[in-house]
Amino acid sequence: MAKLVYGMNQSLDGYVDHLEFRPSPALFRHFIEQARDLTGSVYGRRMYEVMRYWDEDCPDWGAEEHDFAAAWRSQPKWVVSRTLKSVGPNATLVEDDIEAVIRGLKAQPVGEIEVAGPDLAGSLTNLGLIDEYRLYLHPIVLGRGKPFFSGPRPPLRLVTSDLVGEEVIRLTYVPA
Repeated sequence: MAKLVYGMNQSLDGYVDHLEFRPSPALFRHFIEQARDLTGSVYGRRMYEVMRYWDEDCPDWGAEEHDFAAAWRSQPKWVVSRTLKSVGPNATLVEDDIEAVIRGLKAQPVGEIEVAGPDLAGSLTNLGLIDEYRLYLHPIVLGRGKPFFSGPRPPLRLVTSDLVGEEVIRLTYVPA
């Protein structure tokens, strides 16, 4: 079965904000490799709109930005939204019965499917569908923003911790 993984950059006080976290070169390389290895990604509308940045090349990008964009563009994406009418290349709009769609994706024989967006992850957590949580802790306190967990934190068990670069710790949890 495929594994559904929710992972995001997070402040020490539990918030996610894509504008506040500039990845170090080591962390960005980590995310490039991760994107290359994914079977696909499931996005909520807001996170998908943020990630659409990678759909078209920018003239000021370096080699690593091009590498990430190529990896992101090549993977299938499922976008959960009731308001979008269409989605971009290599993406499928999921408007109804998210549970059935996600269970179908998880029934694939192998692979890792990323979940992006706290609200979507909260819904999938409530349905018992997330297999692993990856918190990329940055040494910063935001004091505001969107929490990593959109509702009560599910019971979790720590399975590993890794230093990524010089400042970020990745904590990996599974449902307890």
